[in-house]
Amino acid sequence: MDQFIEFIGNHPFLVGAWLLTLVMFVLYERSKAGKAVTPAQATNLINKEDAVIVDIRPKKEWATGHITNAKHIPLSDLDRRMDELTKYKQRPIIVVCNLGQAASAATRKLKAEGFENAVRLSGGMTEWKGQSLPIVK
Repeated sequence: MDQFIEFIGNHPFLVGAWLLTLVMFVLYERSKAGKAVTPAQATNLINKEDAVIVDIRPKKEWATGHITNAKHIPLSDLDRRMDELTKYKQRPIIVVCNLGQAASAATRKLKAEGFENAVRLSGGMTEWKGQSLPIVK
């Protein structure tokens, strides 16, 4: 530990460059993930802008409960079933997974197919349930 502190003291520019690179990498990865919305923002999009919810969780997780009127398209089937979403291209699409991480990949795929209004639910179904928002089984 003493050597580490000594290294930082002797090489402040090198350490600064490393920290800057790390921050840039994190910001870049976050931007690739797409815009995230909180459950409250998602509810607003659903109620005011008629947003479409796409739940990408596996069937087993879907069966434990999902957001009302959500469309179930597992991530593994998304490429094959993309045409089912074409009619919703102009509406906001909220991508939902379990924790909010897998939705990033789905959001990127949707944006690549021209779904400019695709966003992911921050915290996923875990956050949705944590805020005691309604689910159906």
